[in-house]
Amino acid sequence: MAKEEVIVTKEGLTKLEDELRDLKTVKRKELAERLKLAISYGDLKENSEYHSAKDDQSFMETRIKILEKMITKATVIDTVSLDLSVVSVGSIVILNDIEFSEQINYQIVGPAEADVLDNKISYESPLGKELLGKKIGSVINVAAPMGIIKYELLEIKSL
Repeated sequence: MAKEEVIVTKEGLTKLEDELRDLKTVKRKELAERLKLAISYGDLKENSEYHSAKDDQSFMETRIKILEKMITKATVIDTVSLDLSVVSVGSIVILNDIEFSEQINYQIVGPAEADVLDNKISYESPLGKELLGKKIGSVINVAAPMGIIKYELLEIKSL
């Protein structure tokens, strides 16, 4: 069975490790206290606090397993020594939205750390796929529900 790698930046791996540590140390203790309190109310069949805490516990333990697997399979991208002549995973790109004449910047990352609100897009996203391998000056066409969006690649940087 092939190893399914999880591509992350060093910062992304640190965030995953921090989340895992928080879940295992802080959140597990908090949840144990919630369960203990809920059990003290008696009759577990109709105890909504107990069932809610058990659901949260199940969700948390699943998230812990997912994080452990991701960290084990992580491949860290060296953003310091990137080839800045083309877009690659780890690159920061500055784009010009041709229709609106707006500049937008994104960092191309793996799916595990993609966060549009933090200007991090996955290399698997439609825009990420179109950007990989492109050079400065390239025009990128991305299919969106409202039609084709055109961007011009203005700059490629690293962290």
